[in-house]
Amino acid sequence: MKLSIIIPLYNEQNEIAVVLNQLQEVEFPSHLESIEFIVVDDHSTDNSFEIVKHFISDKPKFKLVKHEVNQGKGAAVKTGIALAKGDVFLVQDADLELSPTDIPEMVNAMKLLNVEFINGSRYLPGVPRPLASYKRYWGNKIFTNLTSILINVKLTDMACGYKLIHRNLYEKINIRENRFGFEAELIIKALRIKRNNIAEVPVKYFPRNAGEGKKLNNLDAFKILWTIFKYGVLRLK
Repeated sequence: MKLSIIIPLYNEQNEIAVVLNQLQEVEFPSHLESIEFIVVDDHSTDNSFEIVKHFISDKPKFKLVKHEVNQGKGAAVKTGIALAKGDVFLVQDADLELSPTDIPEMVNAMKLLNVEFINGSRYLPGVPRPLASYKRYWGNKIFTNLTSILINVKLTDMACGYKLIHRNLYEKINIRENRFGFEAELIIKALRIKRNNIAEVPVKYFPRNAGEGKKLNNLDAFKILWTIFKYGVLRLK
């Protein structure tokens, strides 16, 4: 199994080098044949691109590409996957909310359970976490429960940034969303293809607020709800 880690990046100059350092220090499972890291800068307006360019200058496993205009997280992930050589793709956010130390468990779960989709969950028990926003928790819970009902699969965290998907499954899905609705579209369409093809793994979570760089806002929440309606109710392809 070859793993490609896609890192969508937008204005994370204070965090991105830390994330990349954490990624290269991970003890990946021995059954992986190769690992590559693809950073897709979504036209950052700070020094993110230059920081990554300097960081990877002597690291052949890392690649860096840049969008000429800002297109959104979903678009950055699609760009990264189009360049990837792996059999499986993992999305790694460029902030510090999720820990790369959880990646091996996700990869092992995919192999052990023989599924093509592993969803990270910030709410499954078994992992110590600091307290997070109650409003965001309930917002995500509503979206997750709605998605679970529509696809008849019990999920605990639809919006978690950690998604590990096999190329075979990804290539059967036509991803339309370019921004934060990407996660909802991906999981809904993947489970429409095969319901018992997913597992959830508990992951650590270090939440930050808008003052600390949190990019998801109330308007984005409404857009995600519309995404769930489009692909969960209307079943758009």
